[in-house]
Amino acid sequence: MGNRILINPSILNANFDDLEGEIERVAKVSDQLHLDIMDNKFVPNFTFHFKQALEIIAFSKLPVDAHLMVEDADVIAPKYAENGCESVTFHFEAANNVKQTISHIKSNGSKVGLAIKPGTKFAQVEEFIDELDLLLIMTVEPGFGGQSFMTDQMEKVSQARAFINEGKAFPLLQVDGGISESTIETAASAGANCFVAGSAVYKSSDPAETIVKLRSLASNSFRG
Repeated sequence: MGNRILINPSILNANFDDLEGEIERVAKVSDQLHLDIMDNKFVPNFTFHFKQALEIIAFSKLPVDAHLMVEDADVIAPKYAENGCESVTFHFEAANNVKQTISHIKSNGSKVGLAIKPGTKFAQVEEFIDELDLLLIMTVEPGFGGQSFMTDQMEKVSQARAFINEGKAFPLLQVDGGISESTIETAASAGANCFVAGSAVYKSSDPAETIVKLRSLASNSFRG
């Protein structure tokens, strides 16, 4: 995956009554579909039951990048890998055995991501970097769309980028939360190269055009 720029729209702010159509609107200009799974336990919000998530994975014209904001990540994450997700990202804070869960996701055919909340230090996940396809640094508190971008997380992004560049593995460095035309350059300059955008995409008049513009801004600002 290296340092290529990826834009993954989140359907958290899409029209849930026509998700297939909403995905179709951005499919030609996006890299993956970011599917937020919340259980109202790990985070104070709920999005999709497992059965609903499987239906979205089945009809999505984009490969699905599932972001699991759920308890019992060790048990639940491999199930998404078993059912066709291109990439499964679980939270460090929700796992009892991170290494084992990484292994189980990979053995079921998916790429694996590890997410950390704003209060979690990068040093706590350094040991796992070489085993990951993606590291997700949250730039809002997980649980709700439409929150303001947390600029103070950019130091963590820069730390992660420096560590990745010094290693032998080059996972994607993803940011999620408050990504828009006014913040994506800041995140790219800090070293992020995979961007989740929800409100900025689906609250715009032309979601596809917005994604194209976000990619251009990130590409011109990226510091790898």
